[in-house]
Order: sequence, then C-alpha cells, then structure tokens
Amino acid sequence: MLIKNATIFTAVQPEPVQADISVENGTINAIAPGLSPAPGEEVVDAAGLRVYPGFVDAHSHLALDGYGMGYDSIDYNEMGNIISPQLRGIDSFNPQDRSIEMARRGGVTTVGVGPGSANVLGGTFFAVKTYGDCVDDMILRDPVAMKCAFGENPKRCYRDKGNSARMSTAAKLRETLFAARDYMERKEAAGDDIQKRPKFDLKMEALLPVLRGEIPLKAHAHRADDICTAIRIAREFNVKLTLEHCTEGHLIPEIVARSGCPVAVGPTLTHASKLELTNKSFDTPGVLARAGCQVSIITDSSVIPQQYLSLCAGLAVKAGMDPFAALQAITINPAKHLSVADRVGSLEVGKDADLVLTDGDPMVSDTTVKAVFINGRQVVG
Repeated sequence: MLIKNATIFTAVQPEPVQADISVENGTINAIAPGLSPAPGEEVVDAAGLRVYPGFVDAHSHLALDGYGMGYDSIDYNEMGNIISPQLRGIDSFNPQDRSIEMARRGGVTTVGVGPGSANVLGGTFFAVKTYGDCVDDMILRDPVAMKCAFGENPKRCYRDKGNSARMSTAAKLRETLFAARDYMERKEAAGDDIQKRPKFDLKMEALLPVLRGEIPLKAHAHRADDICTAIRIAREFNVKLTLEHCTEGHLIPEIVARSGCPVAVGPTLTHASKLELTNKSFDTPGVLARAGCQVSIITDSSVIPQQYLSLCAGLAVKAGMDPFAALQAITINPAKHLSVADRVGSLEVGKDADLVLTDGDPMVSDTTVKAVFINGRQVVG
C-alpha cells in the first residue's frame, strides 16, 4: 500500500511533513515525498488529510470491563484475595466486546489492558492491538507490567478483611515482595537440584519478572502521599515502577520527575467520585511534562470510553499543555510506558503500519477519523 500526498504527524518531530508512506507486509518501509507505487500496489490518496500514528493508551480495562456489562459481570477484579499476582489480564479479555470496535473508530490502535485496583497485587497487564478475533493473535507484548494499588480502593474492598489503612496496604506489598525475593534466591541457589528448590508457588513465580527488572510494578496511586509510598517501596526492592493515575502529581512535580518513573495521568474527564480525586485537574499532564516527566494521558476505560483518548489530550492542551507534548502523550510516550515503542507510537520506518487518517486535529471535537489501519490493514473507513 502507498499513502500519497499526506500531511504526516510522526510524533517524534514537532512539525508535520508533506510526504508519502509506503507500507509492506504490515510495516512502514518508506516515508518520503514523491514515492511511486509498485505495479499492482494499492494507492490511498490522503490529500487534504492528516496522518497520525495509531493512538496508544497505557492504562485501560478495555474488554475486561465489558460494554453493557453489569457490576456482577465485571472481569477485571478478583474480589476474593487481596494478593493475586498470578492473575493474567489476557484471561479475562473478550475480543468480541463492542468497546474494541469503538476504540479503533476513535483511532486507538494499541492499549495496555489489565486488572483493576481492588487488590494490593492484582495481576499482569498486556499490550494489545484493537483488532482481531482471539486475544492470542492481538497481543503485542505480554506481560508489560504487574498491577499494584495504593489508596482507597484496596482499603474499601478489603476493609473487613485486614486492610483498613494505607500502612496495611504498604505492609502487605512489602511482605509479598520480601517473600518473593526469598523464593527467588532459594530457587537460584538450588540451581538444577530439584530437591533443594522451594515448593512451587504460582504467586511467587508471577513476581519473579518484577524482581528481575523485566517488567515494572504498575502502581495505582492518586494522592501525593500514595505516589511517594509507591516510589519508596520500589526503591527498597530495586524494582522498576510506573505511576498510574498520578492525580496529585501536579502538587509534587519535582519529586515525580526526580523519581524517573513514567507517569500515566487520568482519567480526568470524570466526577471526583472519592476523596483522593478532590484535586483532579487537566493541568496535571502539562505540569508534569514541563517538569521533565515522561507523560502519558489515559482513559482508564471504561471510566472514560476508550475512543475519547484524543479528546482527553485536547482538554489537557486547553489547560495549558504543549500540543506536541499532548500528542506524544497518546502516541510515543505510552508506547514507551508499555515497552512497545520499537513497534508502535510513532511513524517511522520499520514500525508497524498503525495509521490514523483524520480531516483535522484529532484533539479537537469536530474532527472526524476517516480511516484507521492496523498492521497495514484498513479496519475503519
């Protein structure tokens, strides 16, 4: 396929370029003006249109919290065990859920999906494309992170089961990480001697990639003190960390920036439904970006419908965020956040041909998505 006469927003260059995009075997193999089609090659005339990378959301419960499902049918939280690292988001993902089609019609082509925040440790997130019939064929990377949670949600869900204070949540996370580290060290010391290995423990096994630095803890943290607790525990155990929601990040931007943790800000286009959301603001992503943080903007779908990701970025611009920083917050930054930036998040040669064609700025409400391509296949338009 050859896309001609496009105004291209690469998400790595601040200014757009006028060029053509050549796609072969689902990847971008050339971006340059004046490209000529090969014999029999499909040509898409994008004159008057803009081309963006497929939008990426770093934090969602898409197709786990399914469209039209009642609370009793929700598949994104295990409510029976506060420590559940062995759970895998892929096992609750429903590719036939209507919200996936809605997402891609809004230009969202890659999403980080996983468990909610009921548990101190809730299981693994994965990165998935928004097109396909079976999750195994849609996965971009699995796992990408281990979900953990601070603040009001684990307190509320397990208040009568031994977790009624923030210090209880922190203690349970520490206890589990200590146990997993001990399990790892004993397993490594045993080597090939099966008689000396610790008894197999699926929960401990699930945490080994975290302790080995292969995936981060994905920390649900709204309030400033919860953000600091997440950073503190990550340092104690020398593990990687991403800060999810980061609602009060604008109150401590220097601390967040100094931590070096990627931040995923949102969902912001919602009512402050609990105390820790009191200081929610669309100022937050811009404040953190100006402080030097790697900022992603998220929907936390279904909290905000997945297709409105670009609108959330537009509202951050309205609140003072630099427009290019906002574009990066729904493209290359979440791709980095999910460790899939080698495949998606920008328009560059060698990356997946996930493309969004619009008739204007996608962060403005009256813009229409004209076409969407995933892996070079047209899935919208």
